[in-house]
Amino acid sequence: MDLRNLELFMHLAHSLHFARTADAMAVSPSTLSRAIQRLEQETGCTLLERDNRSVALTPAGRRLLSFAEQLSQDWEQLRQDLRHGDEPLQGQLRVFCSVTASYFLLPDILSRFRSRYPQLELRLETGDPALAMEKVLNEETDLAIAARPDALPSKLHFTSLAKIPLVFIAPRGPSPVSRFLPEGEPDWERLPLILSSQGLGRKRSEQWFRNKGISPNLYAEVAGNEAIVSMVALGCGVGLVPEAVLDHSLLGDKVRVLPVFPALKPFDVGLCVQKRRLDEPLIRAFWETAHQER
Repeated sequence: MDLRNLELFMHLAHSLHFARTADAMAVSPSTLSRAIQRLEQETGCTLLERDNRSVALTPAGRRLLSFAEQLSQDWEQLRQDLRHGDEPLQGQLRVFCSVTASYFLLPDILSRFRSRYPQLELRLETGDPALAMEKVLNEETDLAIAARPDALPSKLHFTSLAKIPLVFIAPRGPSPVSRFLPEGEPDWERLPLILSSQGLGRKRSEQWFRNKGISPNLYAEVAGNEAIVSMVALGCGVGLVPEAVLDHSLLGDKVRVLPVFPALKPFDVGLCVQKRRLDEPLIRAFWETAHQER
């Protein structure tokens, strides 16, 4: 049994998407299909039920996944045990976070990590924070900085790094939306509202408006908090962003925070990883570094 085929199978078993796994694992779709076919021939079982719209693990596939994950952990541990004790940790580690997190949360961690493990290669990817946990679950990244959802996926382990308030922002100074911003409570049902297209911030805002019995006037849905700040600064409407985004935005002085009651529940921002991978040496080293000297 080829370990590479097992790696491809494990990723596919979590993503349940052939194209996504092929892209993440840098193989062609036909190579991925052949790897799964070889595993099915070797086990004598159908591992995946698939049609044009969906992929699902069979009972045999779930058993092989459990075996493959344990074998992968044992193999990695054996490789580390066979190394000399004074040999430096080597390899590549993938970390995903938002642009803002790369400014204010990662620098100290990365500085300590690189000084302790200079031969490790770090691959940093930035993007929409709403995608962070999905990327960890799909093994498109090893670790991610993300806001903890109200219900953390059972496969993930999370450690908190910072509590970040969630705030409504409006243009600073006169703008086309000023007439909807009287003293006191804004006219939410007429005020153009700019929200993230997905993610925890969107859910928190919807819950907040629902609790107040308000049907907001949704003007735009965008990916990424930085884009919300830009649209608000241009006078397009009012937006909702983590306060840390304002602190590190070039347009932070173009907007102001709206006082609202009650305040929205803050983000608990931290590091997340798949539980089963926490004992891998590279991941454990980064995890322990993030906990130290905070």
